[in-house]
Amino acid sequence: MAPRPKALPLALDTLPGYQIRRLQQIAVGLFMEETAEFDLTPVQFAALATVQRQPGIDQRTLAGTIGFDTSTIGGVIDRLERRGLMQRSASADDRRVRLLSVTPDGQALLRAIAPRMLAAQARILQPLPAADRARFMQMLDLLVAGNNAASRAPRRAE
Repeated sequence: MAPRPKALPLALDTLPGYQIRRLQQIAVGLFMEETAEFDLTPVQFAALATVQRQPGIDQRTLAGTIGFDTSTIGGVIDRLERRGLMQRSASADDRRVRLLSVTPDGQALLRAIAPRMLAAQARILQPLPAADRARFMQMLDLLVAGNNAASRAPRRAE
């Protein structure tokens, strides 16, 4: 019987995947802390902000644009619709397709939440020296774009 290989002597914090997962948890925590009064998740925010920029987008395209699973985006939209922040309407070309738009209440919420959302983003980068923040974002963009195809919900260009 061959000897069992020894476990790798790697500390979790030396693994990029572990650190990225932790950073994502921190980013969500900071977003939720900064925006608590608005009762909106980061995914709901991304959906609202994207539909605001692209009125009339359909659910499948929205999911691809924000890199979210097409099978669960409907639930996100359901919650936003129940709150009166987003609405669906039938497509004139294909009745099965639902086109999305942000309601006036949704527009108002996006205006109100923007400063708190930006504060959360600033807090994420705050530990970095100011001179390194733009470079970090460039490297992060490179990693995300370079690994996009490996995602369970690849992002499609807007």
